[in-house]
Amino acid sequence: MSKNLTKRAEDYSKWYNELVVKADLAENSGVRGCMVIKPYGYSIWEKMQAELDRMFKETGHSNAYFPLFVPKSMFEAEEKNAEGFAKECAIVTHYRLKNNPDKPGKLMVDPNAKLEEELIVRPTSEAIIWSTYKNWVQSYRDLPLLINQWANVVRWEMRTRLFLRTSEFLWQEGHTAHATKSEAIEESEKMMHVYADFSENFMAIPVIKGLKTESERFAGAEETYCIEALMQDGKALQAGTSHFLGQNFAKAFDVKFTNQEGHQDYVWGTSWGVSTRLMGALVMTHSDDNGLVLPPNLAPIQVVIVPIFKSEDDLDAISTVVNELLHQFKKLGITVKFDNRTSQKPGFKFAEWELKGVPIRIAIGPKDIENGTFEIARRDTLLKEVVSNEGIVNHIADLLEQIQKDLFERALKFRNTHITQVDSFEEFKEVLENKTGFISAHWDGTSETEEKIKDLTKATIRCIPLDRITESGKCFFSGGKSIGRVLFAKAY
Repeated sequence: MSKNLTKRAEDYSKWYNELVVKADLAENSGVRGCMVIKPYGYSIWEKMQAELDRMFKETGHSNAYFPLFVPKSMFEAEEKNAEGFAKECAIVTHYRLKNNPDKPGKLMVDPNAKLEEELIVRPTSEAIIWSTYKNWVQSYRDLPLLINQWANVVRWEMRTRLFLRTSEFLWQEGHTAHATKSEAIEESEKMMHVYADFSENFMAIPVIKGLKTESERFAGAEETYCIEALMQDGKALQAGTSHFLGQNFAKAFDVKFTNQEGHQDYVWGTSWGVSTRLMGALVMTHSDDNGLVLPPNLAPIQVVIVPIFKSEDDLDAISTVVNELLHQFKKLGITVKFDNRTSQKPGFKFAEWELKGVPIRIAIGPKDIENGTFEIARRDTLLKEVVSNEGIVNHIADLLEQIQKDLFERALKFRNTHITQVDSFEEFKEVLENKTGFISAHWDGTSETEEKIKDLTKATIRCIPLDRITESGKCFFSGGKSIGRVLFAKAY
């Protein structure tokens, strides 16, 4: 099997696009800006979804589902949110087509089927959900309301890339209502930590937790918490956000409750979400010039077994050994593929599963059966070893844990060596163009300075780190007073 992948060092963007397609993750569809997620790619998303869903339910959340369409007047109720998404909205104006009398076999919009009110195809669901919450909340006894939904949304993007930015994408969006401000803030922070836990311990992607600046906040939020990851090309990627909405949506949709003192008050809200953009983060954090590299916790197939044989008798003997192995792996919850296809040679299979990022490959032939050994290859390091068949299952289980840990440590080392502290605009530009990565610098706290830096360099403030040290300093760009450093980077 010929991979023919562009090298990362030659053209990172092209390498990414080729890898997503050749590894059977996704492809462009016949609909502009939309993608088809193929079975192998979707199986990875399903593992992400299952783990996140478990984490959400462990923190008290329940799943529900809300309509895809939002009446325009409802969408406009919270002005900042509506303004923030206005340029990305797809709008339904008619509900029927009819035959075109001038073009037989073609359809046209029926002018008599115009909707009384236009419908927005949801770019996010705050409006429809908060209009529903008005009917669900009357008393403090109804709170907190902890709801999540798994859904698709539409944002009419002009420039699209598979997983990273598409006109339609899959995601989860949590929407919660609380009796007090402190409870809502605690919820927003809790969900940011859930996302960070998932990213680091499941995806093996280290992240920095922080707050967005005012200009980068979610439209309609009072505070946006985020986790920021660093890709191998030195660009940042926002991996998840959690928003403290204050009482903005409650006031817009008149969601009130009677508190314990018997007084009426508006509830306090949050929303939070991650999307199939995480698939892009996964590819760009770990993969190499040979193809995907998948953390074992996310790999649909954790181990592939490739038989080396010349005759049917050889394959039968190997299959007998492998079938016993499969039974033992299943008991440990390890997912294994026995690639016993006779239509492809071992070399083709090796290349295929390497491209698809299967963490461990086991090769077994007649000599291995005779010697009581297996050849094991790690996808992350490409190292091979010959091991005894005694205790092989436990050895593989331990190796999967080691690969998961090693991938995180490798990504963490890369991230940490690509955080550079600068104190001047010249240093800033030099790091941005040559070293790349996160740049830690003092900022005067003004949106004017933030916008000027973005215009001149295309770098944005990725976050104000939650663990930043408060220290007086001078903004590297304006010379104005600063109370601490923030992280800049070019980003996806």
